[in-house]
Amino acid sequence: MGRRKKRRRCLTRINGQIFKPAGKPTRQLEAIDLYQDELEALKLCDLEGLTQEEAGREMDVSRGTIQRILTSARRKCAEALVRECCLVFKKS
Repeated sequence: MGRRKKRRRCLTRINGQIFKPAGKPTRQLEAIDLYQDELEALKLCDLEGLTQEEAGREMDVSRGTIQRILTSARRKCAEALVRECCLVFKKS
């Protein structure tokens, strides 16, 4: 049995909203789920310019966890942009 997932502090709340390419109906697009903790990590590191260590303190997780979350979030965002998919914002 694995370890229980540690609760992360996330201030960004946009559950259920989507971000999609203009001019294409959502039903014709592949959906990629972007979780609340991934969006929060992107906001803290890429938008606000915090280091991974500072972002980890803000979210109550380790720097290594932030690095893993950022890698996943950046991959999903790049995939959505390149493949013209929609991002669906979900709770963690």
